Amino acid sequence: MTQTLDALTAQLLDVARTAGADSADAIAVRGTSLSVDVRAGVLEEAQREEGTDIGLRVFVGQRSAIVSASDTSSRTLSEMAERAVAMAGEAPENPYAGLADPEQLATDWDVEALELFDPTAEPDPAALQEDAAQAEAAALAVEGISQVQSASAGYGARQVHLAGSNGFSGGYRRTDRGLSCVAIAGTGAGMERDYDGDGRIFQTDMRSAIEIGRIAAERTLARINPRKPPTGTYPVLFDERISSSLIGHLLGAINGSAITRGASFLRDAMGEQVLPKGLSLIEDPHRPRITGSRPFDGEFLPTSKRAVIEDGVLQSWTLDLGTGRQLGLPSTGNAARGTSSAPSPNPWNMALTQGEASRNDLIRDMGTGLLVTSMIGSTINPNTGDYSRGAAGLWVENGEITHAVNECTIAGNLRDMLLAIIPANDARTHLSRVVPSLLIPSMTIAGS
Repeated sequence: MTQTLDALTAQLLDVARTAGADSADAIAVRGTSLSVDVRAGVLEEAQREEGTDIGLRVFVGQRSAIVSASDTSSRTLSEMAERAVAMAGEAPENPYAGLADPEQLATDWDVEALELFDPTAEPDPAALQEDAAQAEAAALAVEGISQVQSASAGYGARQVHLAGSNGFSGGYRRTDRGLSCVAIAGTGAGMERDYDGDGRIFQTDMRSAIEIGRIAAERTLARINPRKPPTGTYPVLFDERISSSLIGHLLGAINGSAITRGASFLRDAMGEQVLPKGLSLIEDPHRPRITGSRPFDGEFLPTSKRAVIEDGVLQSWTLDLGTGRQLGLPSTGNAARGTSSAPSPNPWNMALTQGEASRNDLIRDMGTGLLVTSMIGSTINPNTGDYSRGAAGLWVENGEITHAVNECTIAGNLRDMLLAIIPANDARTHLSRVVPSLLIPSMTIAGS
């Protein structure tokens, strides 16, 4: 009989105590994943994986160590604990390490309200194959598409349980369903490709396979016959597909790990203007059916809604217990961990204030400049915020898209860029990061 995850984590804590740990926490993850790839209308590859992974972190004084395994036998658990305690004895002391105090623990959460688990039955592989085949056929039906590089569908379900010697025990289940399509147009050196896809917790929320294939094709055709843009200073509009990367750089700069190292261009910016007035960045880990939602964090603390940036002003770092202790601040309930990694600060669901203008309005108003739809590589200085990335997209002349562009570099400084952003109103609200297209009025473009 398969052991329940709560019993498994309790057993891990017991063997840790027996091995000599002063305190410990444990995580167990049991999951199933299924993926299908289709090419030329026939099944190319199908994979199914099932397994249980466990992780144990032990503390001996202020020294700690982590071990993990995929074998859940009693012998393995005992050996894990003994090895972890021995490793901790050789580790350096960390004055900021340790479990949460019992009074800090999450005690009242509503997993059902978060709707993280779709009770619909796992899809049959044939259903996933049909989804992928429909997406591929829809892309190939668009004139100008020569082939589909990949059409893939997948499903996953997992159960997570965490427990600690401080008295916490809790878990939840998650599901996900995904579909993607990559279309190709042109031949030889003139070949271009682009993609579309969707991923949801509930299968019924998925966009249709036909729509995904069609949009992948249309995006690909828009990239045909690209040219290098002129070198100079122009407005740059980050398409909604990639605009969240800008907010990702901001979130990295306010992450407690970066702040404690002093490796952040925002390390001295608390209470300062970092976005334009009127814009806020709100974290809400309790949004239903959203992948970044959590009933509690990886250190068993309650999660809650918070304003990271309010009216453009930085209000909060993203902290776990360790970085919070180092900074003399409470954790923001943002610890994430895996079976083989220690907790570290991680943002949950984030939403940036949307604007009133559409993306087309911003294209019209930007005059002449670049609409970026994809990026490659990066040279970003975390200390200064200096930013340089390879880009491709569409060139805009007199407020209208004229042709595709590639092989260019866009550059600026993130602090200046973030202070100047103008948001559109096109963010997809089902994503964990709700970020619309973002216009930056002036950036350096290096092209021809």
